[in-house]
Amino acid sequence: MQLISRRLQRRTESRGGEPLITYYDLATGERTELSAITVTNWVDKTCHLLTDEYGLDPGEVVLLDLARTHPGHWVTAIWQLACWRTGSVVAVEDLEEVQLVVTGPVFEQGLAIAGAAGADLLACSLHPLALPFPGTLPNGVADYGLEVPGQPDQYAATPVPAEQLAWRSAEGLLTQADLAALPGSVGRRLLRPSTPLATVRDGLLAAVIGDGSVVVVVGDDDAGIERVRVTENVAR
Repeated sequence: MQLISRRLQRRTESRGGEPLITYYDLATGERTELSAITVTNWVDKTCHLLTDEYGLDPGEVVLLDLARTHPGHWVTAIWQLACWRTGSVVAVEDLEEVQLVVTGPVFEQGLAIAGAAGADLLACSLHPLALPFPGTLPNGVADYGLEVPGQPDQYAATPVPAEQLAWRSAEGLLTQADLAALPGSVGRRLLRPSTPLATVRDGLLAAVIGDGSVVVVVGDDDAGIERVRVTENVAR
């Protein structure tokens, strides 16, 4: 069975220049498009951050608060793919046994959780170009936008067991094999984020597994969503 990291590699090798993730925020007008090559580059850098800078071993837990607060964001997708490539467990709910906490621009709760667990905390500005925060962050909060650019561009992954736990949330537990066994989708698909697991299952994972492409749209503007459908040539 080809696990998710291998499927992403296959997609990058075969159709690397084509869009894999396109992200819209209708409220801000943001549009960010990432090819499979660009996604893989961000994933590789984030893998080095996880293993080289924070020393995470396979099976250790990343509390990915981004999956709760911004389930469809492209930065959330990068973190999910990086965790699965290194064998880390993506967790959504608060846990005592957690090695790293990753949040969005609102990080106060994450800082408290990290402090209680003795874990490190990384905050992501979620700027469309993944720029750092404009100011200095408090002690104990590292800036993803500062930490990740200098990481190496290629990550030599070690094999991850298929039975390794990959996802932990109130919606369920999934192993690496469970992720790879989910249904894929071909073509270009529009997704409006919902719950953390449903969003990654029906969006990122479906696109990677099915060699497709996902257009994530955040916002409740029906006219705006229809414009995105037309602009991106997404089928109903």
